[in-house]
Amino acid sequence: MKSKLTRSSFTAVFTVILTFSTHAKEGMWIPGMLGAAFDEMQAMGLKLSEEDLYDVNESSVKDAIALFGGGCTAELVSGSGLLFTNHHCGLSYIQSHSSLENDYITNGFWAMNAAQELRCAGLNVSFILRMDDVTARMLQGTDKLANAELVVLALGENRKVIEEEYRKTYNADTSVRAFNYGNQYIVVVSVTYSDVRLVGAPPAGIGKFGGDTDNWVWPRHTGDFSVFRVYAGKENQPAEYSAENEPYEPRHFFPINVNGVKEGDFSMVYGFPGRTDHLLTSAAVDYLQNKSNPMKIAMRTASLNVLSERMRADDRVRIQYTSKQSGIANAWKKWIGQQMGLERFEIIEEKKKKEQQINSHFAVTKRASETAVIADIEALHASNADILLARDGFVEYFFYGPELFEFATKFSEFTEKIETWKTEGVLEQKTNELMASVTGFYKDFDLGVEKAIFTTLTPMYREYVRGDLGPSAFDNWVPQSGVMDWNLVAAKVYGKSIFADQTALLALLKQPGKKAADRIRKDPVFQIGTRLMSTYRSQINQGYRVFNLSHDEMMARYVRLYREAFPTEKYWNDANSTLRMSYGKVEGSMPHDGMAYLWYSTSDGVLEKYDPTNPDFELPERAVELFRKKEFGSYASDGKLHIAYTASNHTTGGNSGSPALNADGHLVGINFDRSWESTMSDINYSEEICRNIMVDIRYVLWVIDVYANADYLLDEMTIVRAAKPVQQP
Repeated sequence: MKSKLTRSSFTAVFTVILTFSTHAKEGMWIPGMLGAAFDEMQAMGLKLSEEDLYDVNESSVKDAIALFGGGCTAELVSGSGLLFTNHHCGLSYIQSHSSLENDYITNGFWAMNAAQELRCAGLNVSFILRMDDVTARMLQGTDKLANAELVVLALGENRKVIEEEYRKTYNADTSVRAFNYGNQYIVVVSVTYSDVRLVGAPPAGIGKFGGDTDNWVWPRHTGDFSVFRVYAGKENQPAEYSAENEPYEPRHFFPINVNGVKEGDFSMVYGFPGRTDHLLTSAAVDYLQNKSNPMKIAMRTASLNVLSERMRADDRVRIQYTSKQSGIANAWKKWIGQQMGLERFEIIEEKKKKEQQINSHFAVTKRASETAVIADIEALHASNADILLARDGFVEYFFYGPELFEFATKFSEFTEKIETWKTEGVLEQKTNELMASVTGFYKDFDLGVEKAIFTTLTPMYREYVRGDLGPSAFDNWVPQSGVMDWNLVAAKVYGKSIFADQTALLALLKQPGKKAADRIRKDPVFQIGTRLMSTYRSQINQGYRVFNLSHDEMMARYVRLYREAFPTEKYWNDANSTLRMSYGKVEGSMPHDGMAYLWYSTSDGVLEKYDPTNPDFELPERAVELFRKKEFGSYASDGKLHIAYTASNHTTGGNSGSPALNADGHLVGINFDRSWESTMSDINYSEEICRNIMVDIRYVLWVIDVYANADYLLDEMTIVRAAKPVQQP
């Protein structure tokens, strides 16, 4: 495999003298547009050139990094398309192949040859070809338009022209993305592969060790990784799944360095962070801290209590809901930590101080009128508080609460177009597609869980959200007395619904016609679901769209004022699921008075936490035996197996699965979390306490090699074992 990375990086000799008191570096930087940040990266120890990191003509580090499933990151570790990502990123696909007979969640899964690799339907991975600044072209003709609506229309037309031009030129997926509320625009060109197969996953006792108890907490002892492989069609191009496809041959993949990391080492995380909002005003943070987060935390706490009880009592339910529970719990605990950070550091007050400084700066320069936008943003939030809370509440209830309401809305087209489908001769095809979706949905559905979540969340939803913005969908079921027995309501709603019975629903669809459509239209679950969705589309989403148009336009002005008022600050673009890099050092932290966090954890801590009576801290018997005997193969350091480590890389959601790289561009870990004290970093980054958490690559290889005996996978990797880096083939 050709790689420019090897030509420059493995011959460099670099001496660095650190002259600063802290190593933590805020920011998520756009590759190819690093500016002064790159000079600082080199001063901190980076041995690669900018072209090594990002090049559109030759192979570079960016070519080994994939957007995984739309919400995580993965990295290539072989010339045969082998991918590493997090266990929690791959969990839904592990779960989809699991059953009581083949419980890959509990027992893990390892394909010992290509024929045993499991197809993951619906899983895509994307690689970036290039990212170009097109700000001038996007803003062309918008400067004299009268209002935000017209600007949006003009931007849309400009976007179409640019995207079509790039699509034709590169024959690839193309998207123009806005940065910093439209102050900058970048076109992202990518190629997407849809034949991705599961190769290996550790058992949950390793891959999810610590469970919800340890989530977002340091020290961590989680082997949070899973292994996939990308397949390609002819000429290495994307292709739908086929037995004829061959493993993808990448332009670059990562050498894996098993020499370990040490405190003070340069650390870089390269991936697809989801979203940050570090320049939000005090009004926005006030809404988040005092309205949105409290509601979302309360609703998810209630859901998780239901799920935990049901999953402990029934293995079938545990398998069905493992991925769902994990997704609900992840954001829930993050928001709790975020709340603690926002309150502890008094971020609302800090934001207000900044706004006062901006006002003072422009008063001196006799441009005070420009700062009226700060008050305008505050007024905008105040006048739209109900809409914002209704939107957040709808998302929590409709997408993370009872599942049948959302599922039932998928039948809306069936009820509306059945006669048209019959005339067009596609009724059988459309009905078969619906039946397939029914089978897939009910595989991971339990009616008892559904009812329990309904009775728990519905009264909370009605309490938090204004009635006409969603909760009125349940008015027909409210007794005239107003005294609610939600268990009785659940019995009536689900007792009369065909969606509560998979067999009955499939039987109805086997004889599609006007009667079937009428039956679904009258169904209580369908009626509630479609009314919730209708209210969302006609009122909530429309109101939120109007709010966003105004808010983004105001924020674009506010950001420009901010940068002028504070010219010495370093500026970076908020994360928006595009490719970014962050840099820092391997280091611990002192997050609280009298508390110091070491930068690493070891196998000793795994055994200390091991508790077979606690599902969060169960371990496979083989792992317990190997840990106790200290059978660590060639992956030990001073007689211990390092499990995870922390560094001062600025990360967020979406960075899960991102490669953690050393100064030579070698893979030394897989990013999977932040410390609880760091969860406020989406809004406010603190150099003193914000730390990301990575599983040590030596632990990953130990699990594959020693624990799982899948060492054949190591044969296709480039393993760097010597103190001196080995040139990649």
